[in-house]
Amino acid sequence: MSRTVIQIDEQGGPEVLQLRELPSPEAGPGDLLINVHAVGINFIDTYHRSGLYEMVLPLIPGSEGSGTIIAIGDGVTDFVVGDSVAWVGGAGSYASQVVIPAAVALAVSPSMSLSTAAALPLQGMTAHYLIDSVYPLGPGARCLVHAAAGGTGRLLVQMAKLRGAEVVATVGSDEKAELARSAGADHVINYQRVDIVEGVEAAVGKDAIDVVYDGVGASTFDAGLAVLRVRGTMATFGNASGAVPPMAPLALMAKSLLLTRPKLGDFMRTQEERDGRWNEIVGWVESGELDVRVGLEVPLAEAATAHRALESRQTTGKLLLRP
Repeated sequence: MSRTVIQIDEQGGPEVLQLRELPSPEAGPGDLLINVHAVGINFIDTYHRSGLYEMVLPLIPGSEGSGTIIAIGDGVTDFVVGDSVAWVGGAGSYASQVVIPAAVALAVSPSMSLSTAAALPLQGMTAHYLIDSVYPLGPGARCLVHAAAGGTGRLLVQMAKLRGAEVVATVGSDEKAELARSAGADHVINYQRVDIVEGVEAAVGKDAIDVVYDGVGASTFDAGLAVLRVRGTMATFGNASGAVPPMAPLALMAKSLLLTRPKLGDFMRTQEERDGRWNEIVGWVESGELDVRVGLEVPLAEAATAHRALESRQTTGKLLLRP
């Protein structure tokens, strides 16, 4: 038997994403073999493809998806064939079949669609650890969320509101502004029309932000530092506009700022932590308190088109590939 995959032999632009037929994998000890329903596309996939992060080649990209278990390796006791699961952390997810460690699998209830499940693990868990652990939000807290109409940003806005925080959001168009407002943002700044610093200060005052959640990177980083309060926190967790240039720690001294560059894996190091985050997110979805927006679903063969769309920063919501 064979499976369809997207594979890259050299790093570069979206054109290096090649559709291939490869032998079907087998589930080893502790593994699950999954018939993939949908694959989550994330900015980290573009970093792996482009060469921003050096990777061992050839490479099947992707670390997130959902599907149905079709085989189980020795030693697996928590799942059975036929179970629906989602995952983040399973390598080589741009495929019609994938093997993942059972330890990274997340149970999906019959009440949740597999498309919704595929859209949640990486961006949902990222938003959760940012508002729950990097800078725990609560009533009275004030945060700035960049790219608030994107997959992670829109979830961040909603989770911040669920924690009782005041949310200032930045977006790049009027359409995206409406999406941020619909997610619950208290103040929305279209940076194509208004300078970010001026917009934030007009909304909430000078040096008034407790924490900046910045998945954009180079183009928004300095503005985020400028609007933070004394002893505020900058959480830069993505590079959508490029990596933040090196900076001297002395640049943080003027307001005694805290700077962190977190990554998801360090915030779900135990099964208890992973399951706790997932269960709270799923509970919000099933109660209707968290809206998961899938912005675009494309066939696996059109992965290059999906990467171009994501890198254009013209997309909203989550992008999915369908094998």
